[in-house]
Formats: sequence, C-alpha cells, structure tokens
Amino acid sequence: MTLVFVETDDTGQVVLTSAEAVTFARTNADVLAATTPTQLPGGAPDTSREVAGPPSGSSGSGGLGGGVEVAVIGTLSGDCVDELARLGVDTIHHLEHTDLEAYSAAAWAQALVDIAPETGTVMASGTPRGMELMAHVAVRTGERMAANVVAADDGGLLRQVLGGAAFERLQLGGDLQVLTIAGHACNPQETTPTSPEIVSHSPAAAADDLRTRVVRTEVETADDTDTSGLTQARAVVGAGRGVGSENGFGEVLELVDHLGGALGVSRVVTGLGWRPHAEQVGQTGSRITPDVYIACGISGAVQHMAGVEGAKTIIAINTDEESTMVQRADYAIIGDLHEVVGAVNEEIRNRRG
Repeated sequence: MTLVFVETDDTGQVVLTSAEAVTFARTNADVLAATTPTQLPGGAPDTSREVAGPPSGSSGSGGLGGGVEVAVIGTLSGDCVDELARLGVDTIHHLEHTDLEAYSAAAWAQALVDIAPETGTVMASGTPRGMELMAHVAVRTGERMAANVVAADDGGLLRQVLGGAAFERLQLGGDLQVLTIAGHACNPQETTPTSPEIVSHSPAAAADDLRTRVVRTEVETADDTDTSGLTQARAVVGAGRGVGSENGFGEVLELVDHLGGALGVSRVVTGLGWRPHAEQVGQTGSRITPDVYIACGISGAVQHMAGVEGAKTIIAINTDEESTMVQRADYAIIGDLHEVVGAVNEEIRNRRG
C-alpha cells in the first residue's frame, strides 16, 4: 500500500504539489508495490517494526489495504474530498486533534507513523514541510529515505540531485519506502472518480513531540512573498541580467501583459535588487511548469535550469548563441532582447488593432 501525506491550503484545497504526489503514487502503483520485504526461513516476512493500530479515538475500519491512500491533518473540506476522489484515491485518513492544530514536525510525523503500512511506501511532495515530515518518518521507522524522486521503474527509483543538474538511481532496502516527490515531476492527472472511504483518527501527541511547534504565523505583503501567479501561469516570460538595469523591464512586462502570463527572473536580478524574490525562478526560487517559457537575456545557469525543466516549450532570446539557455531551448532568437521583444509587442498590438 502507498500512503501519501497531502497538504492543503488555507481554503482547504489540495495544493498543486500534493496533487502531483498523489498522481505519481497512482500511476506508479505497480512499481512501488513490487518492493517486497526480506523473507525469513519458512517464508515469514522479516519486519523491522510493529505497526500500531489505529490511534485511540479512531473510527471506521482503519484498514490499510492495497491502493493509494492519503493522510490529511487538520480540516478536511468537501472540496478536498472531491478533488482526491477525482485523483483516484481509495481511502482518506483524516487526522484531527487539538495537539495537531499547530504544525509540529515530530507530532505530525508520529501521527503518520501510527497509520503507516508495515510494508509499502509512505511519501509526500518535496515541499519544505513534506521533506521535514518524511525525514522524521524515516528516523522513527528505522527506514531509508529518498528525496526528490522523479521516476520509478523496475530498476528502482530515479531522483534529482545537485538542483536537478544530475540524476541518481537507487534502490531502498527494508520493508517500507519513504520518499518525497520532486515538485513538478509529473502533472496532476484526474481519473474515473472514486468514492473514497474516510477513516477518522484522533491521535494525541506525546509531550516530547510538542516541544517544537509553530506558535505564530505572520503574513508578509503579497508583493514580497506570493508566488502562486508564477507557479500556476501557463505562460512565463523570464528576464535576466540582459535587461540591463532596474528600469529595463518595460518590453518584457508588456509581453507578460499581452500573454496574460507572469514574470519570472533569474537569481542575479533579485540579487541586484531589481525585482522581488517572489519572482525568482530556479533552485532557490520557484519551479515552474508553464506551456511556454520565454527566457530573455538569461544565460541558463544550472540553478535556473532546475526551475524551468518542467516547461513544455522553452524559447530563448539572447545575444550569446553559445549560452546554455540557447542550447537547451526548443526555439532560439539570437539578438538584443529589447529589440526582439519590442518588435514582438508591436506585432501583437498591430494584430489586435
């Protein structure tokens, strides 16, 4: 069985990366299920741990049978249930207790361990929270963990390392695989809607597990922190050092407006203070999966390429035909970005009258 930890946003919706993780689990179910525990003489499975039954206060069968099951901690909205059904989930484990109202990595991880399968897979999306929780789960179960997995096949797991510049193939021993799925390793895919069983759990946390937890959340201004428009945009126009200065974004921003897309910038642009960090694309910024990414004056550093590898089509505009971005692009225009983008904007204006 595969158990996926699902993150939800403030409105109770499944976050994009969790929808991706559920899709990964469903579409790779046969491969993930192929991992079998070591057999003792006589055929009995050698299990490294005993799994606790449903925590005190649980209702429902608590069964962890085959298929894809998910765990949601906190509020479970009707919209969340409906989306998980469309993603093909068989069972939703709803964990709710006053001890779990505030995020605590130790307490939340133990709650997941308590309902985890004895053999199979526990996974989450590769967000900061997913990474932290799966690391705790791995330690508490005594199992190995693979982070940033992008594919699974009969040869094992494939994960990205060095910010996506290289890939590593590995196999996890033991009875339980603990994984995080790299952001945008696959696109969310709906299937024939299921009627998932909802199993309720009310797990109290040990006092030691509550020593570290979130006690306050402060909301920054949207201009500085909101990346949702960038990560969800179907068209992204990128801008790098080639714009020339803080005042050199005019043509690029006009193209963004024409396309109804979003602006994404390189690390050097935010480092120079030309644009806010929320617009940065790359290893230390956002990872994007637009239909088209138009890179203007961006050389294509490894860290930036890690953020755009999910783009379906890349168009590069650069004066350096040997740059990494030009070499990796599906289409390239060699020229000054201001002249090229300016001409494109003019043509769009003319065609729209």
